[in-house]
Amino acid sequence: MEDYALPVVPDGVRAAIDHLVAKREAVILSHYYCRPEIHEVAHFVGDSLGLSQEAARNPAKVIIFCGVHFMAETASILCPEKTVILANIEAGCPMADMITGDALAARKKELNGVPVLTYVNSPAAVKALSDICCTSANVVAVLRSLPSKTILMTPDKNLAIHAQKFTPEKEILTWPGFCPTHHRLNLAEILALKEAHPQAEVLAHPECQPKILKEAHFIGSTSGIIKRVADSSKKEFIVLTEEGVLHPIRKNNPGKVFFTPRTAMVCPNMKKNSLENIISALENMDPVIKVPEEIRIPALRAVDRMMAVPRD
Repeated sequence: MEDYALPVVPDGVRAAIDHLVAKREAVILSHYYCRPEIHEVAHFVGDSLGLSQEAARNPAKVIIFCGVHFMAETASILCPEKTVILANIEAGCPMADMITGDALAARKKELNGVPVLTYVNSPAAVKALSDICCTSANVVAVLRSLPSKTILMTPDKNLAIHAQKFTPEKEILTWPGFCPTHHRLNLAEILALKEAHPQAEVLAHPECQPKILKEAHFIGSTSGIIKRVADSSKKEFIVLTEEGVLHPIRKNNPGKVFFTPRTAMVCPNMKKNSLENIISALENMDPVIKVPEEIRIPALRAVDRMMAVPRD
């Protein structure tokens, strides 16, 4: 059994945040991959799409988004009437940066009508040029919902390769994008971990490379991994995703033990978000993320089409 100490948020910092939240009629949203102390002051902690959905349904007028740029954009797409503030403007996403609207437009012209399925981990301009979006949790259901046999999937090639295994009736054309944090996992390390802990269940995110996913007992989204730990009768787990997820699973599963690779599973951009950023964002109401209407409307159409697909 692991002893897990919760992060300590100084009383003065918590009081300052609470005061500003009330003053601004704000809500703080944090992605699972942010620092544990961010989780402790956030009103909601979740994955990227879930947080944007919470932004849309929450009565707060101001959304303080602790995540990366494309996530705040998605919140702006879903609730344009609200003020969406990204806690740290320097928090970007390397995978989202691996595709642009111009590059996708050029590829679409080459493919002459092939529908585009885009992972939500992407810029708003790319969503706007896509037929439909997906998450790592619903990608298979979305693919099956599309009548076309051939589909271009952007930007994550690892997620596309994983989804192809469950949709052999489709021909998935991939984009050469990937998440550097998940992509850097070393197979030899994983095999050594499995040998050292033969009773452990291996949990992996589908953004990992295929050779890593072959060694997993369970493959799922961040939320899916958290649920799997809670539901599993296993007591030991090897966790192959960004280390931020360890805070909620350790907090909520005190009788279980978790092992991670020596290769640091850290998203440096997510970790740029800080308590100081939250206070500054609330005090200055900046930096605001606002998606222009000419991009927002077609991007929303792609997201709405995804939300209309029944889950498997």
